[in-house]
Amino acid sequence: MGVSTKCGCAVGLATAAAAVLLAAGPAQAEPMGQAEFPGALAPVAGLDVERYAGTWYQLAAVPQPFNLDCARDTRAVYGVRDSTNVSVSNSCTTWAGGTSGIEGNARVNDPVTNAQLHVSFPSVPFQSGPDGPTNYVVTYIADDYSWALVGDPARTSGFVLSRTPAVDDSGWKQIRQVVESRGYNSCLLLTSPTTGGRDNIQPLCTV
Repeated sequence: MGVSTKCGCAVGLATAAAAVLLAAGPAQAEPMGQAEFPGALAPVAGLDVERYAGTWYQLAAVPQPFNLDCARDTRAVYGVRDSTNVSVSNSCTTWAGGTSGIEGNARVNDPVTNAQLHVSFPSVPFQSGPDGPTNYVVTYIADDYSWALVGDPARTSGFVLSRTPAVDDSGWKQIRQVVESRGYNSCLLLTSPTTGGRDNIQPLCTV
């Protein structure tokens, strides 16, 4: 349930992100694009929604227009409302030093796995209704629920979420391996600065 805000897009960050991706060109020698993974992003076999609830820190993500105003400490807090609905509270620290956030809902579309949901935000056009197509898929969850990889079925979005704002080098190596195994080009995900964790923005394929 990637962070979404009502703030305007930061053109400077968009330009910087594009420059970072271009600089990562040589690292794409081993592409993991959708051509090798033509199917939709697959969900995990079973998600324990109650264990999934709580606070998650965004460690890396495919840049999205709605969160370009987020400079650091992007996080999501989920809470179980009932058997099919999860509360969503997204927030981040902006480039101006303030806090931006939005409240929403995630409705389970797949009761077999509980890992495919429709996330909605009442204040966002075309995404205000609680019912709709799946736009949030939990495609990986660590055994101890310490980190997760989520995205949409077409892989146009992707978010690496962690219970802690920092992971060690071996953790980053595992994250990259999982991201690529799920059909993503790891060069298209950029690291997200977090207090206590990585402080820079760079393609995941270079970490």
